[in-house]
Amino acid sequence: MGHASIRRKQTDYEQVTNVPHAAATASSLVIATRESPLALWQAEHVKALLEQRGHRVQLLGMTTKGDQILDRSLSKVGGKGLFVKELELALEDGRADLAVHSLKDVPMELPEGFALACVMEREDPRDAWVSGQHAGLAELPQGAVVGTSSLRRVVLLRDAFARLGRTDIRIEPLRGNVNTRLRRLDEGAYQAIVLAAAGLKRLGFGDRIRTAFAPSEMLPAAGQGALGIEIRADRPDVQQALQPLAHTPTWLAVAAERAVSLEMGGSCSMPLAAHAVWQGDSLQIEAAWGVVDDGPARPLVRASDAAPVRTMEQARALGRGVALRLCAGGAVRAVA
Repeated sequence: MGHASIRRKQTDYEQVTNVPHAAATASSLVIATRESPLALWQAEHVKALLEQRGHRVQLLGMTTKGDQILDRSLSKVGGKGLFVKELELALEDGRADLAVHSLKDVPMELPEGFALACVMEREDPRDAWVSGQHAGLAELPQGAVVGTSSLRRVVLLRDAFARLGRTDIRIEPLRGNVNTRLRRLDEGAYQAIVLAAAGLKRLGFGDRIRTAFAPSEMLPAAGQGALGIEIRADRPDVQQALQPLAHTPTWLAVAAERAVSLEMGGSCSMPLAAHAVWQGDSLQIEAAWGVVDDGPARPLVRASDAAPVRTMEQARALGRGVALRLCAGGAVRAVA
């Protein structure tokens, strides 16, 4: 199948349920991974877990377009899918058997012929405030600059600063891997930056977190903190090898979150947050939508719901319902 002709049809969690189980598991596996420090940590983590289960595993390091284009925001150059396309090519042509992704970087619909075969237990899903001198938003000096690469964080920060009566704060783009972003902060280009807590902790930078935002303060992105493993849909042997790594509660939660984004036509060009947590057998999900423009901060549109969830379809239905509530509150779906 030619990669250029791949058409996006099914959602990731629809595809994986259609992959049959094999009687035997793959014994020798190659993991395609980006070469950023965080991506390599994630791939090494999966490699170690698979090796503990008797598999021989190698890494195939790759540089993606998302890693190469650092002078423009992702929303202007093709979205977070730029981080996964080269890895999918390696899966397609047989150079690799699986690809490990930060799930928030994975498009809401996978190309035909690919499947999200495993979602692992979630790390800390929160956003982290990183600053050497300033303990939080309220402590920033006049005219301070805060860095982030995420439109979601932009609208959430603008909303938070508006509630503090702070119209002097500048929110500026910040691209690059975690190490690069921390270096830019240390060099004084920003007074504070906002990063995913999970990435900082995985790379041993947990001590750089000045504070972690409660989800009520800074609602996380869909899938934030979770690792997803992508395979070709015609590789049931690889799927079975990955089954022991899957964490069903996380998978159901992120399926609901990603369903919100899918219903909204979401991509990194849409300032959208969605986060689900378990309360007993019920899944509680909250979402927020905003607008980025040059005018004053606009109020966020928020919606939430909860329901008992046992299946992927129930999780998706919960997420779709929250997306409809967002639209009823004034949110606008992305135009394809």
